Amino acid sequence: MTNLKIILPNTAYEKELLKIAPEHDIMFTAEAKSIPLAYEMARQSGKPYIVIRKGVKVYMGNPLEVSVRSITTQKEQKLYLDKADAELMKGKRLLIVDDVISTGESLRAVEELVRQAGGICCGKMAILAEGDAAKREDIITLAPLPLFNADGSINLKGFLKIKDSIPENVENTVLGGMASAIITLPED
Repeated sequence: MTNLKIILPNTAYEKELLKIAPEHDIMFTAEAKSIPLAYEMARQSGKPYIVIRKGVKVYMGNPLEVSVRSITTQKEQKLYLDKADAELMKGKRLLIVDDVISTGESLRAVEELVRQAGGICCGKMAILAEGDAAKREDIITLAPLPLFNADGSINLKGFLKIKDSIPENVENTVLGGMASAIITLPED
């Protein structure tokens, strides 16, 4: 028999983020992993969201552009914002939303696009932050994500201090509420 762990979708993260989100007019996120998070937060709050793209799309007229070197890509990439979306952002309070923040480089690039568009960055949020990003006071997160050693063990240096500062109700509601299932499959 083979054990397979499946993580099931859960909208508790979005609900908890919205409870602690600053007042905002529009949510703003980068393609692709955080799109479902921004969509669900927008659905629950009734506020719109805008997606920054990793490539120029046919519908984009004169897009704004910024370069970023993210930890997940390990190479320079460009992020693009449609000019029509930029017009919607002018003078508006934008909440930047991401799934996980590691080095903050992608966040910096997204903030630059907000600035170019004439928007006001009123806050930055993520479900999780890892490493030094978990210690930043300018990012609102639900919990820290521990760093792992090469052998797969958790690097506890600094993690326990951060974990102790998480409000008990957030840990119990969100982290304790993650849905998972162990499914045993027959071997072939």
